[in-house]
Amino acid sequence: MAWNVRGNPQGEVWLVIHGGPGTGGNAGLWQAIDPTSQRAFMPDQRGSGASRPRGQDVAQTAATLVAELEDLRRHLGVERWSVLAGSWGTVPALLYAATYTDRVQRLVLRGAFALTRRELDNVLVPHRRPGKTPSRRGIAAPVPQATSTAQALSRLTRLLQSATPSVASLRALRRWGLREQALAWQGMRRSLLHARSQRAAHAPAVARELAGLHRRWRRAQAALERPQRQRSDRAAWQKFRVQTAVLQGRAGVRPATLDRAVVHLARHGVPVAWVHGRFDAVCPPDNSRRWAALGAQHGGAVELHITPAGHLGHEPATRAVLQRVVRG
Repeated sequence: MAWNVRGNPQGEVWLVIHGGPGTGGNAGLWQAIDPTSQRAFMPDQRGSGASRPRGQDVAQTAATLVAELEDLRRHLGVERWSVLAGSWGTVPALLYAATYTDRVQRLVLRGAFALTRRELDNVLVPHRRPGKTPSRRGIAAPVPQATSTAQALSRLTRLLQSATPSVASLRALRRWGLREQALAWQGMRRSLLHARSQRAAHAPAVARELAGLHRRWRRAQAALERPQRQRSDRAAWQKFRVQTAVLQGRAGVRPATLDRAVVHLARHGVPVAWVHGRFDAVCPPDNSRRWAALGAQHGGAVELHITPAGHLGHEPATRAVLQRVVRG
């Protein structure tokens, strides 16, 4: 397992868990941490980022990831730490805190992911959703011919077996990346429209973020049908191979397991702050609303912050709330 560390060696210790799955840590995740008073460790999950072997699709379960996070804590000699996680990362974060409750001081969970069929359908088979357009500008799904999430994941598993991608697997990888970007664009665009309607001070910053996302999207779209391998295709293969393995088995997480984790943390007095973009097109804001209500119902120390933003944690409105909550 690879990991990075930043901040004050004498500061409050944080574990930062990236989303994805399969992406690895990125610079945006550090933005909530105050390097003068806090110290953060950010591991790359199994098969992700700089962890080896890249693209590892074996034992891609939440239970394995939780055990490896605890192995890291012991290796580092950390007694207790707080946990910051986003998107997919909220799943291992919740289960880690429920399993090793005495090692966790508090949690900050952004854009919570619930591993529901609705969330998976939205990415993999968006045409199944009545009244919804397939995607932005015609990028339908990684496997457009798939009629169910299970079928899409089965097909993707076969396509991504070889590290030497075929034309079909290259198209699937690129389509998947475009679909993710389309969903991020959708949420950020709604965020910008809202910011402008409210004459919010952060509107220009959102516009810049959206313009950057649009440029990346156009470059990826231009490369969609190219038969030659691009430099980015290797990283995409590693990422989506991990993602397919995680999603196909729902990370080994049974229904209601995450609900039980929320209740457990509430009953044991572990504070949880839920932060979610109102316009999130990837993970529904109702995930955080429901879990915050469930925690409060069982006496938990709960905060809920619904921000005028999309899915990405570095969007200005969400970043500002995360910094305020994490830095206390």
